Amino acid sequence: MYTYVNGQVIQNNEVRISPFDHGFLYGVGVFETFRTYDGKPFLLDEHLSRLNDSMRELNIDLHVTRSQAESILAQLNEANGWNNAYIRFNVSAGDGEIGLQTAPYQYPNVIVFQKELKPAGAMTEKQGVWLDTRRNRPEGGYRLKSHHYLNNIFGKREAGNDPSIEGLFLTEDGFVAEGIVSNLFWTKKKTLYTPALQTGILNGVTRQFVMKIAHKAGLNVEEGLYTVDDVAAADEVFVTNSIQEMVPLHQVGKKAFPGKAGNAVQQLFTMYREAVRL
Repeated sequence: MYTYVNGQVIQNNEVRISPFDHGFLYGVGVFETFRTYDGKPFLLDEHLSRLNDSMRELNIDLHVTRSQAESILAQLNEANGWNNAYIRFNVSAGDGEIGLQTAPYQYPNVIVFQKELKPAGAMTEKQGVWLDTRRNRPEGGYRLKSHHYLNNIFGKREAGNDPSIEGLFLTEDGFVAEGIVSNLFWTKKKTLYTPALQTGILNGVTRQFVMKIAHKAGLNVEEGLYTVDDVAAADEVFVTNSIQEMVPLHQVGKKAFPGKAGNAVQQLFTMYREAVRL
């Protein structure tokens, strides 16, 4: 397997980072995960927009253009030969002096790697479990997809390793937040609901896209502060992320739901896949 590191594509066992990289020392780094379908990255512009915004927030002096990203992905595709792949596009602050830095990071480390995926198949479903671990507050004004992942790790430890289970966070105030690696949605009649960004959730790229296609499907879309009881009263519940796409939940807590048999999630999933094929 080959990985892109600062302008070179090298074998994984040759990848090295400095122990003085502030991404390692202090967690100053951000990343995007997305997938390619038949060699084509989905929602690449949206992922790069969030990546560049996040780097500005962390004072990392770098802007990645679409052409640069496409060149990197083409090099990895040629080296690994994977048309359907998980992509992690990672930027860490780079080397610095010991101690916290306020000046811009001018020499970041860019590391991009792939993991082979099977061609996208039929919709799957999971069980949602409410976690005792509470969603932490963002380090800044809004949540970045950053190297600060300890809260997610604690949530995953609580939920366990069963891939058919998605742990669901509540905020410290008891409002519904998000999944360990996903955003949460539910429908009630003709309205699609999802927690507001003020709960501290990540504004997922797939989250934004699903809200967009929901409008096209004729659904009202509402963001707000919701409770476990609001979710329990839903018609359908599903989670989203860029790798797993849309995953309906057949059960949340003790409440059963239609799962992948739900009409709304079937309609939205069809629209999602149509967009992938464009």
